[in-house]
Amino acid sequence: MTTVGDLLKQKGGDVIAVRPDDTVYTVLKVMAERNVGAVMVMDGEGRLVGVLSERDYARKVVLHGHSSKDTLAADIMTERVLCISPDKRAEEAMAMMTVNRIRHLPVINEGRLVGVVSIGDVGRAIISDQGFVIEQLERYICAG
Repeated sequence: MTTVGDLLKQKGGDVIAVRPDDTVYTVLKVMAERNVGAVMVMDGEGRLVGVLSERDYARKVVLHGHSSKDTLAADIMTERVLCISPDKRAEEAMAMMTVNRIRHLPVINEGRLVGVVSIGDVGRAIISDQGFVIEQLERYICAG
């Protein structure tokens, strides 16, 4: 079965991060350039202090009539960040994401951010794993 660490190896451990004092406008530019729906917010010492997603922008800036050029990432980021370790199975990541209604899950190894998995990454892995199991069962049945 696929682990979260396996997912990171497949996609690369590239973490897209911004600073808490970046404007939301700057963050949106980064997200657009990198074609991602969320970024990690890291302090000056490399610690994860939040996650900022398109959903945060829509709900906390647009709906309240604020300006993305005058609002800081720290003002709208999600501070209570759920994380997962690389040794956990993809199914465990999917369960965490589904129950908590999140689409991006930071991966922490030995206290350090090593990557991020998305709901799409996890879903593809689970489908692939299930396809492999089905194939093995078909071979077993046909060989019998």
